[in-house]
Amino acid sequence: MSKSNLFLYLMMIAIITFPSCNASNQTKGAVIGAGAGAAAGALLGKDNKAVAIILGAAVGGVAGGLIGNYMDKQAAKIQDDLEGATVERVGEGILITFDSGILFDIASYSLKPATRSNLDKLSVTMEKYNETEIRVLGHTDDTGTEKYNATLSKNRAGAVNSYLVSKGVASGRLTDTGYGELDPIATNETIEGREMNRRVEIVIVADKKLQRAAKNGDLTME
Repeated sequence: MSKSNLFLYLMMIAIITFPSCNASNQTKGAVIGAGAGAAAGALLGKDNKAVAIILGAAVGGVAGGLIGNYMDKQAAKIQDDLEGATVERVGEGILITFDSGILFDIASYSLKPATRSNLDKLSVTMEKYNETEIRVLGHTDDTGTEKYNATLSKNRAGAVNSYLVSKGVASGRLTDTGYGELDPIATNETIEGREMNRRVEIVIVADKKLQRAAKNGDLTME
């Protein structure tokens, strides 16, 4: 790893690992300099696809700070509305993580009726903050074959995608991907670890229109 990439890696680790520092998310967005997002995504993405997507979409500078402010407001609303999900602000984006057990029965990709209210509320917020791109990522543990897990995770991500579209979120804003067992966030050697790995993540990043507005100074801090 080159010295420049090593510095960038350590800077990204500091931003993500120490969210309790006094710097706001707006400042964190600005710290990621122009062009740094893609390189950081490549470095960190080996371990976490969702974080790689967010960091790879970063514009940095003052524009990144403005986008961070926009995402702060959206994340706060999502946090208030959702039950049984983790909402995190990362760089210039938002990462929402659902335990698959909340959304689906075992080996199923049909959404549980009781959890659709979560997605109903999420769709309303996505419509309010509509200058974003949304990536739905499905994951499994390593139980079963790799092919089966890839298909199940893709179908689950697709089910969430389709439901959000049915609630009015523009289909052009959404993409879905199934990673199967290939992107674990915990060990598969324990029950707890496997439960953590069975998840659906929703990544929210700025779209091109929002990025242009931020770069041109048309995005306010209100």
